[in-house]
Amino acid sequence: MKFSVQVKIRLKSGMLNPEAAMIKRALGNLNYKNVAEVNTAKIITLVIDAISSEDAVSSVDDMCSKLLANPVIEEYEIIID
Repeated sequence: MKFSVQVKIRLKSGMLNPEAAMIKRALGNLNYKNVAEVNTAKIITLVIDAISSEDAVSSVDDMCSKLLANPVIEEYEIIID
């Protein structure tokens, strides 16, 4: 079976996020002073051939730990559509 999978990767809490800081600063410069916090994330979409959704999640989890995410500074969430 084919499974559509999304991996949402974001920096762990406490990690400096210069991209988010720049966005927050730029929004402030555009007079959006009500923005209290900005976070960024990247989303990777995959189509996986697997026997079950659990098998697909396991395979993607392995991909994340080996390549897609840096486990030292990032956390990720796997979502199956």
